[in-house]
Amino acid sequence: MPAHHKSVRKEFFFDTNNVIIDVMKTIVRKIDKNQIDEDVIREAGEVLKNGGLVAFPTETVYGLGADALKEEAAKKTYEAKGRPSDNPLIVHIAEYEDLKQIAVNIPPETDALAAHFWPGPLTMIFEKSPAVPYGTTGGLDTVAVRMPSDPVAAALIRAAGGFVSAPSANTSGRPSPTTAEHVMEDLDGKIDMVIDGGSVDIGLESTILDMTVEPPMILRPGAITADMFEEVIGPVSIDETLLGSESKKPPKAPGMKYRHYAPKARLIIAEGDLREEILAIRQLAYAAHREGKDVGIIATGETLPFYKYGIVKNIGSRENERTIARNLYRVLREFDEEDVDTIYSESFAMQGIGKAIMNRLEKAAGHMRISAAAIVKEQKYRRVIFVSSADSVRGPMAAELLKNQDLRQEYVIDSMGMVVLFPEPANQKAEAIMKSAQMTLEGHFSRQFDGEGLQDDTLVLTIDQNQKEKILSEYENLKNVYTLNEFVGDDTEIPDPYGKPLTAYGECYEVLAGLVQKLAAKLNLPAEGEE
Repeated sequence: MPAHHKSVRKEFFFDTNNVIIDVMKTIVRKIDKNQIDEDVIREAGEVLKNGGLVAFPTETVYGLGADALKEEAAKKTYEAKGRPSDNPLIVHIAEYEDLKQIAVNIPPETDALAAHFWPGPLTMIFEKSPAVPYGTTGGLDTVAVRMPSDPVAAALIRAAGGFVSAPSANTSGRPSPTTAEHVMEDLDGKIDMVIDGGSVDIGLESTILDMTVEPPMILRPGAITADMFEEVIGPVSIDETLLGSESKKPPKAPGMKYRHYAPKARLIIAEGDLREEILAIRQLAYAAHREGKDVGIIATGETLPFYKYGIVKNIGSRENERTIARNLYRVLREFDEEDVDTIYSESFAMQGIGKAIMNRLEKAAGHMRISAAAIVKEQKYRRVIFVSSADSVRGPMAAELLKNQDLRQEYVIDSMGMVVLFPEPANQKAEAIMKSAQMTLEGHFSRQFDGEGLQDDTLVLTIDQNQKEKILSEYENLKNVYTLNEFVGDDTEIPDPYGKPLTAYGECYEVLAGLVQKLAAKLNLPAEGEE
């Protein structure tokens, strides 16, 4: 065999007692799925035949391969991953006929399922044959079997003798690897070899279907859904109660009992309608920001623009949830490089592959969820609009003053005018006064108040009574419309400096500053649990 085919390398070191210790050196071999290097496959196959461990790509995630029929190989797998020994391994085959060697009492529906979904992201559970050691099955009398569609995986299985156990190639509990780099992050120096076949296609583990019960039961959702099964074999059941970590009962399939897929930071899922989820996460991210901390946020392409605070990562598109599935583990691993203690995630639809996405998210979060609605209720107002006559002096000044207050909750703050014929910049004298106070109206352009897009959590504050009355008469359904004085309980008149000397603008500023300070104090009361 050529020198580059030596698959197990060891480096030798001396410990403090001058005793020689050996350390495994993990070899990485790149491979092109479209033009498979048979030498690499042969090399990896020999490693597996000799009881070694090889990580390799499948269409779902990278698997950690071992000889499925050797008890010792299973022990090595558990040791390398730090995986509980009662968590069963999936046996991978490349030929359908090989199923009969490792499974008995195979139900008749298996033929139809295999015809439709093998090779592919489907694992089926059967009664095991004596050929499969209990080390591989986690002590169970059943065996989980899959036939991957990835050409590299299929070639390796054949080269290794036809039966390869392959859990995800990561440290147990960590996000599953979707690239060879992810594998090396977790297992470098713990396994013999990694076959680098690039990024995987699906990004979530296979669907697991228990064929030992009637009707067959989905134990782990994946890319193949209940609807797809039912088109082939009729009704299937779904195990909706995944076992908790406190259970003494051994899991029937990988990923059922233990916390899986988890980043280093605490992951929490916000649950509610999408608007509530966005608002709740924004609220939590802003609170962390005020404390000088960042949180992680898992968002989608559609919701990304709504987040201002925190470290926000785009997981994919809600229009194509397969992109979310493909990116989930990558994003979770990326957060391990960020200095965050907590990650908040939006939730996803429980139909189709969304069910699999939520299954993995919930496992990664240790089933930690928060009610988005409950968080949202903690904040009465989310948007504050100051309404003046022309939106060039008093309204913009008030808005800028509020933006510079220490607000305990996040607000969208802006100003509008009752009579705005066309957009104009802020009054130059108003800008001069604001600059003298280390603030600016630069970039402001007046806007007409039209009552559009206002929610129940919008607070409209007019500069005088006439503006309030006009809004209430023209927009009968609007709530939360007050004069600024009325809302803060101060009847100090707000002078109109338009057309007057600069000193008049300064006097207007002083009045507004006092009123806005009272406004900020009132807005901050709910954050302290007061009414």
